[in-house]
Amino acid sequence: MGSRHHVVVVGSGFGGLFATKALKRPDVDVTLISKTTHHLFQPLLYQVATGILAQGEIAPPTREVLARQENARVVLGEVNALDLRARTITSDIQGRVHQLSYDSLIIAAGAGQSYFGNDHFADFAPGMKTIDDALELRGRIFGAFELAELAETKEELERYLTFVVVGAGPTGVEMAGQIAELAHKTLRRDFRSFDPRQARVVMVDAAPQVLPPFGAKLGAVAQKSLEKRGVEVLLGGIVTTVDQLGIELQHKDGSTTRIEAATKVWAAGVQASPLGKLLADQTGAQLDRAGRVAVNPDLTLPGYPEVFVVGDMMALDNLPGVAQVAIQGGKYAARTINQRVEEKAPPGPFKYFDKGSMATISRFSAVALVGRLRLTGLIAWLMWLVIHLLYLTGFKNRFTALLHWLVTFASNSRSERTATAQQIYARLAIGRLEGGTASVASSPAHWNDLRAELEAKAAEETRLTDSGERGSRVEAG
Repeated sequence: MGSRHHVVVVGSGFGGLFATKALKRPDVDVTLISKTTHHLFQPLLYQVATGILAQGEIAPPTREVLARQENARVVLGEVNALDLRARTITSDIQGRVHQLSYDSLIIAAGAGQSYFGNDHFADFAPGMKTIDDALELRGRIFGAFELAELAETKEELERYLTFVVVGAGPTGVEMAGQIAELAHKTLRRDFRSFDPRQARVVMVDAAPQVLPPFGAKLGAVAQKSLEKRGVEVLLGGIVTTVDQLGIELQHKDGSTTRIEAATKVWAAGVQASPLGKLLADQTGAQLDRAGRVAVNPDLTLPGYPEVFVVGDMMALDNLPGVAQVAIQGGKYAARTINQRVEEKAPPGPFKYFDKGSMATISRFSAVALVGRLRLTGLIAWLMWLVIHLLYLTGFKNRFTALLHWLVTFASNSRSERTATAQQIYARLAIGRLEGGTASVASSPAHWNDLRAELEAKAAEETRLTDSGERGSRVEAG
């Protein structure tokens, strides 16, 4: 890229992608750095985990999305260093270090799962933040039913058929509802030694109600709908133990409850990207308990007007960590940069327009909060369907997602039930490697040796064919 104003965007989520697309002007160059190759539509991850959608339908390649934007470049890498004074940013991918300078920086690195200081829980209760998480959970959920077919005791069968979802927010509600629907509808005729409708689905949370941000009325409606579908809702209990065989809760009165369960899903709490601490250390900005950075009203960092923080990483006016905050923040940052490049007045403080919140419970059942309007049941579900379809990236993904939804809702079948051992165990295996995936990546020297070996083998194959020796007996000397 040339000497034009250079904008570096960190993250390919809602904030990063929408910021990049809003910068498609001829007078700036944009480099988007992301540790994944795709843009993830995170609100539909649970549908990948429960076999409704394929991962490609909610995670199109970022390069494909930005292919027609000539001033945008996509770089794969995880940002691990920043120098705000020098205006440089450093990323790494499997030991390959890449450094970029910038004129403006938009950090939209998002958030990961929070286990509230108990990260070892992740070994047995995957979160719901990435495609890897969703595929692992798909393997664990469908694998539990497969293992239940082989159970030799009643206790073993009950453990395999018990699913615990930690968290009563939108993700937890949606996961619990879909696992119950799997057991009672999709899989009800697929097994011979047990009835899948015996499955026990338990949703737990320390909060006193389901869906707290939706208010008491919609929370009560959601809880009643889940219970009608066979989901047990346990509120007011803090998770104190998660192990291979189950989960333990501690209640307000000090009593404890042990639930034996092979499959646990963690849908409670988020923690902002570690980049937040790097930014705070260099700027003196405050961090909240979730690791989010306190920003100025124009989403910039104190003392660094060229650095914007958007989405799940920013702390401003108690804004929620939802897609619309990231989208609007990304667009606002891009608009501010455009105004500066054109030497025009800035757009003023960031103002968030709340378009409402929605959560689906099961087929034809959802809750929606739009301003003062509270919707439930089929109307809310149809609204949820339309909104999520519109926000999927690309016509191809919208079309295939709609087809999958039609098949699932009309027949109870799910086309994405394939699960592999690699999906289930790869995360834990990589975590045990010193250096992670970089430790198994081949070096250039290795590839040169392999190339020489393959070339020699190909030359010998050619010689055997041309000389007519292939298939002929070679007499011992």
